[in-house]
Amino acid sequence: MSAANLIAALTARGLTLATAESCTGGLVAAALTEIPGASATFTHGFVTYANAAKTSMLGVPASLLATHGAVSPETAAAMAQGARAQSGASLALSTTGIAGPTGGSPKKPVGTVWFGLASSRGVATYSRVFPGDRAEIRRQATDFALALLLEEANTP
Repeated sequence: MSAANLIAALTARGLTLATAESCTGGLVAAALTEIPGASATFTHGFVTYANAAKTSMLGVPASLLATHGAVSPETAAAMAQGARAQSGASLALSTTGIAGPTGGSPKKPVGTVWFGLASSRGVATYSRVFPGDRAEIRRQATDFALALLLEEANTP
């Protein structure tokens, strides 16, 4: 997946983008800002690793985090919606997951990542369980996030 293709597609459609990252820790934003001219479309990158940051920066309700946990479709959706609201961007993407090597459970194994994508059409969530070590899980999550965004940017 090429971040350059994503920036070109967003620019062509006049769309802006914000990210809200937890497990990827800014890797999606870093991939985007490697591209010259990304500032025409990429407006905000929130790294909200701690639950308190999700609440204070993105408005994710503490009660939602307590009920569903940080790694959940509800949290991914709330993060994306909060990033879009805070930034005013056309699109916002969130990542929240368990990159390991610890922190997994039978219901949420290491490698579980939830993605949220908020747009004028609403919010959608996606889940994947990526194999590998911490670095590989984070890389795969970043690639998947960029692919989701490219698909959205190319949807009329």
